[in-house]
Amino acid sequence: MQEDFDNNIVFSQNITEFVTVAGEYCSFVENTLRFSKKDFLDKARKLLPLVYLKGSLLPDFESIFQDGNEKFVTEEEWGYIQGVVKKKLGFHDEYREIFDPLTHEQEEQSVASISDNLADIYQDLKNFIILYNVGTEEIMNDALWECQLNFEEFWGQRILSALKAIHNVFFGDEDLEEEQNDSEKEKEQDEDIDTRNWILTKRQADFKKEE
Repeated sequence: MQEDFDNNIVFSQNITEFVTVAGEYCSFVENTLRFSKKDFLDKARKLLPLVYLKGSLLPDFESIFQDGNEKFVTEEEWGYIQGVVKKKLGFHDEYREIFDPLTHEQEEQSVASISDNLADIYQDLKNFIILYNVGTEEIMNDALWECQLNFEEFWGQRILSALKAIHNVFFGDEDLEEEQNDSEKEKEQDEDIDTRNWILTKRQADFKKEE
């Protein structure tokens, strides 16, 4: 039994490293208000490539269950993450993006949002982490299967788009330093929030009881 546990791919080094990095990302965006704008961008530009790297090392999985995976992050919770990031970045949040840069045809530019991208990434990774932490190997397998699929089709591209925008803002000519009073006000509003057990904890516990 122990040998099967040790050899199971869901407990492999690449997987555990990805879970760790994904958890760090989720904790980071949940604590957006604790950072200054410059520190937030600095942290994001270093963390996002690591999440992408670990995501790219996920092996291919086959789903076990026919039903879709449980979803935990609600629309309201996505909106909260998007809102606090947008508030933090201010007018630096929006950027111009070409929808398909690989096409040979001329494409019109569209307005994209760093906060939308980071909230989308958060939603997929948070749903994955909760399922993975349930502890049953079948659920962990299907959580990894969906996460790897979503990396290829969705949140991997979100990382690349957000990272380019963040890089341009961070190394641009504009001053990113915030007024000290504004930063202190945000910290005071956030100081009573225990982000270690922030959103989704109750539903995660209920989900475990049902298994």
